[in-house]
Amino acid sequence: MDNVETHPLEILYQDEYLVAINKPSGLLVHKSPIDKHETQFALQLVRDQIGQYVYPVHRLDKPTSGVLLFALDPQIAQTMSLLFRASQVDKEYLAVVRGFTEETSLIDYPLKQMLDTKAQKKQGITKETQEAKTAYERLATIELPFAVSRYPVARYSLVKLLPKTGRKHQLRRHMKHIFHPIIGDTKHGRGEHNTLFREKYTCHRLLLHAYRISFIHPIHQEKLVINASLDDTWQKLFKAFDWEKIVY
Repeated sequence: MDNVETHPLEILYQDEYLVAINKPSGLLVHKSPIDKHETQFALQLVRDQIGQYVYPVHRLDKPTSGVLLFALDPQIAQTMSLLFRASQVDKEYLAVVRGFTEETSLIDYPLKQMLDTKAQKKQGITKETQEAKTAYERLATIELPFAVSRYPVARYSLVKLLPKTGRKHQLRRHMKHIFHPIIGDTKHGRGEHNTLFREKYTCHRLLLHAYRISFIHPIHQEKLVINASLDDTWQKLFKAFDWEKIVY
């Protein structure tokens, strides 16, 4: 992750009700019992940067980058949280995944709720299976001259992911389910492909980026579209794979 102490977070949008940032990969949204050693969190960094308290309305996984939205008062936070839960916020992601995917498809595969802490597991807490749907579109492919596992070459796809529900690790778990795990995913991915990207392309991050969200502004009642640009790692890969002219 970039040194966020010396590099202010990129603010993508701000008005008197909302603020959105381009969250770097590796930055937690807020304190978590899973990452007790972390000392920096988007919530506090944004608060300190704009000089007022902010309220989270959704979250991105720690290794995921992209549009992260906060409300500037509790009422707006509640309204936006309801919009997210009601699937009235359109979210678009980019990901690089193993193999050549279908051109378009809908993954309709229920996911069991993930326990947040080891303590919950020890207590025997169980969570229910929930409906989960993700649409995707293949934007590009690349075949690399590197042997991986039993294959003489390595194949990858650039995909646009459109989650229709908002389950924990949904995109990562769904892509694993269809045997196209996201590159850089150390929990749900394939180690040999992650290693290839680290060694050949100096890519040490999850290749999942929330590049756009859109919704009807809760006060102005006009459609708001917020875009987040790609970081250096993504841009170097796009150049290496000749993907720079792809429209997404």
